[in-house]
Amino acid sequence: MLARKSIIPEEYVLARIAAENLRKPRVRPSVRKARFIAKNGACNVAHKNIREQGRFLQDVFTTLVDLKWRHTLVIFTMSFLCSWLLFAMMWWLVAFAHGDMDIQDGVQQHAPCVTQVTSFTTAFLFSIEVQVTIGFGGRMMTEQCLLAISVLIMQNIVGLIINAVMLGCIFMKTAQSHRRAETLIFSRHAVIAVRNGKLCFMFRVGDLRKSMIISASVRIQVVRKTVTPEGEVIPIHQIDIPVENSMESNNIFLVAPLIICHVIDKRSPLYDISETDLLTHNLEVIVLLEGVVETTGITTQARTSYIAEEILWGYRFVSIVTEEDGVYSVDYSKFGNTVKVVAPHCSARELDEKPSILIQTLQKSELSHQNSLRKRNSMRRNNSMRKSNSMRRNNLGLIVPKVQFMSPEQSKCSAET
Repeated sequence: MLARKSIIPEEYVLARIAAENLRKPRVRPSVRKARFIAKNGACNVAHKNIREQGRFLQDVFTTLVDLKWRHTLVIFTMSFLCSWLLFAMMWWLVAFAHGDMDIQDGVQQHAPCVTQVTSFTTAFLFSIEVQVTIGFGGRMMTEQCLLAISVLIMQNIVGLIINAVMLGCIFMKTAQSHRRAETLIFSRHAVIAVRNGKLCFMFRVGDLRKSMIISASVRIQVVRKTVTPEGEVIPIHQIDIPVENSMESNNIFLVAPLIICHVIDKRSPLYDISETDLLTHNLEVIVLLEGVVETTGITTQARTSYIAEEILWGYRFVSIVTEEDGVYSVDYSKFGNTVKVVAPHCSARELDEKPSILIQTLQKSELSHQNSLRKRNSMRRNNSMRKSNSMRRNNLGLIVPKVQFMSPEQSKCSAET
């Protein structure tokens, strides 16, 4: 507007706009890395171009259990409705073939196969009564038709099969193992720190329920993209890494949150990775917790993963278990809290080749700790001295001067002197 009215030259406006655009930081949206396992344990894999769809129908029960609830309920309702309609049609055909539809003056000419079945609606109601075993008493079979007896037996068998399959499917969906895994939690971040003189990869796992997981075991895998010497590219290369466990059975007693530790040694795929290399490596650490649910006896599995951005170097988990009145108390509000600790920035290989790096790091940390203590003590002394000086000044200000009263004779003497 100002440039059009010739109040400000157009060249100045263009230069100003160019300068403002240069000052604005250009932030490029970061590319989100694909992860094999999501934080909630869901597998981040999309199956496409599956040609043999008929294989899913060969295992109908598992397919029904894997369906979503809305699809399962629709199939549950439609299976009963279709069976009722199918057998209603069969009962209507039986009555029609036997001549039960021929009614003159409101009276049937002969004994019917099924009493009071004179239309498709009554046949449908009779089909429901037979399959659900309601038995209102108005419609019933007679011994006139062997075909009707065979239809009755067939409908009872089909109804029992539908009940067994659908009720079993709904029970399995409500008692699925991944429901129990919702209360098995993992720490948001994993840490790498020194434990017992070695670099260790650690994370925390806990169970929110009082019912325990029997024979619980933890497995760790590293998933990354690798290239073989022959040039073959393996996009998802899974490598098992051992877990440090003092028990021979390799099971954990998950009565309280535990810190699972993996010692980074020569067998570990993290052996050559330093703190600076960690952010450049495209790796993912998958954690699997498996066990048997104590209440149901069903095997369950909880999963999570840690990418490079979620691994903290030089941190340690804070303690959350305390003893209060003879009972161990767990504070889950601090479940994922970490604290900064001293750790070498080199890889585990360099630490094994040069053990002096760890000693120098610990010495530096001790010196820094001593210096910090000295600074704190000096600050405390200065603060105490300042407080004492201020108190003295306040006390001097509060001192009241003494006033001496003299009689008239004493004042005359003092004046003569």
